[in-house]
Amino acid sequence: MIKIKQILVGYMTEGPTDTRFLESIIQRTFEDIAFECHGAIDVLPVQHISVRKSAFSDEVLNAAKKAFEMGLMVLCVHTDADAETDLFAFTNKITPAFEATQNNLKENCQILVAIVPVQMTEAWLLADKDTLKQEIGTDKTDHELGLLRHPESLPDPKKVIENAISIAHQHVTRRHRYQLTLSELYTPIGQKVNLEKLSLLGSYRKFKEAVRAAYQQLAFLD
Repeated sequence: MIKIKQILVGYMTEGPTDTRFLESIIQRTFEDIAFECHGAIDVLPVQHISVRKSAFSDEVLNAAKKAFEMGLMVLCVHTDADAETDLFAFTNKITPAFEATQNNLKENCQILVAIVPVQMTEAWLLADKDTLKQEIGTDKTDHELGLLRHPESLPDPKKVIENAISIAHQHVTRRHRYQLTLSELYTPIGQKVNLEKLSLLGSYRKFKEAVRAAYQQLAFLD
């Protein structure tokens, strides 16, 4: 009889829209890497952990304590870079928060995995433009929608998506116009975005490598 191993994963995010988008991204990425592991791996539904807003290190510590109480094995921690690179976010937020949490919890600390989109999470929504346009409901070209630049080069990817929505619906009469908002796109795009296209973004590849390292720490992967 084949014994199926299970992995229990939790995650914390900066805000509710990040939560809706990243839930599926985290689930699908862990499932994707599971195929590289020894034997069968069952990735249980990822669990969102909500903590009171405070200093980032305290938020991570409190989330890790909750994750331990829930029996989770891995905790994914999200913060946007809000910059052209993730250097500042890792140096001043992720690394000190992870070190403080591991020092505080010792053997009761989960494996910690960072999710740091360059600029902001919305850059990841732009990785698969075909899915984005499908969800917006348009057949306009990338050029017409202003979607030509690399997502991680955009200082405000959220504004780019909002402009694309506006352009896509500008010729619809007001009477028949459905007022689609960006907030409605996070869940479906998170569920449908092509992970190979998402892997063209360096920040996602870094997250994916961290997931692979988590499996290695669990001895599920060489």
